[in-house]
Amino acid sequence: MATHTLLNAFKANKTAFGVWLTTGGIFHARTVAQASPHLSWVLIDCEHGLVPLVPGAAECVAAIHGAVPNGGPSALVRIPATGVSSSTSWQIKYALDAGARGVLVPMVSTVEKAKEIVSDCRFPPAGRRGFGSPFAHGNWGVTVPEYLTTANANICIMVQIENEEGVKNVEQIAAVDGIDVLFIGPYDLSISLGYAPPNPDPHPDVEKIIQKVLQAAHGASKKCAIFCSSGSQSAKRAKEGFDMINVTSDMGAMAEAISKNLAEAVQ
Repeated sequence: MATHTLLNAFKANKTAFGVWLTTGGIFHARTVAQASPHLSWVLIDCEHGLVPLVPGAAECVAAIHGAVPNGGPSALVRIPATGVSSSTSWQIKYALDAGARGVLVPMVSTVEKAKEIVSDCRFPPAGRRGFGSPFAHGNWGVTVPEYLTTANANICIMVQIENEEGVKNVEQIAAVDGIDVLFIGPYDLSISLGYAPPNPDPHPDVEKIIQKVLQAAHGASKKCAIFCSSGSQSAKRAKEGFDMINVTSDMGAMAEAISKNLAEAVQ
């Protein structure tokens, strides 16, 4: 089976650092995937990024997995529909049928929705995912029978905790069998609780809630992830015990590098 760098980091209890991909294109995705040997995952953002599920995310998944011959970062997909929508099921199916190593569902706030997401990610008898994609197994580097017997155990199922109801139910959501990662979205979490977005760090009251989510995840023997926007911020979160950390985004890194080099050039 093809390398699953994120899952390998989880199994080794190592911090998995990643990057947010907010715009499409095969060569763009490939460049990001090849940017650093420290990259465990690349998340293709179909919620707020300008990447459609089909064919945009599907092409990015293939490009990322083909970028590093001996095993590159795991391609993940954040679906557009939130956990308060009835549209998550078919969007999860599209992402997984494209060969994604995992899916992230935004704004999950109830146990019922968490269980539904798990069911949509797993083949029977453990779930209700349908089979039919001619592409998924090849992207994983296995045969169809091998994919059917290994996908349930290898696909990472991630839900975002980013509103008041999700925080209220966080212990119960963390306890749902099949949920692998609680992912903290500090921007929407702050806004939903009536605070300003992080700049760059969240309000102290929001920080207390972030730590509560971290404790709930680890208390249920699950992984906890958080979105950061810089390397220094990511290093701090790693020391706090976060298992999966977004370090930067494609657009953020591009703008930062252009600004830095131009500033040096005009001195």
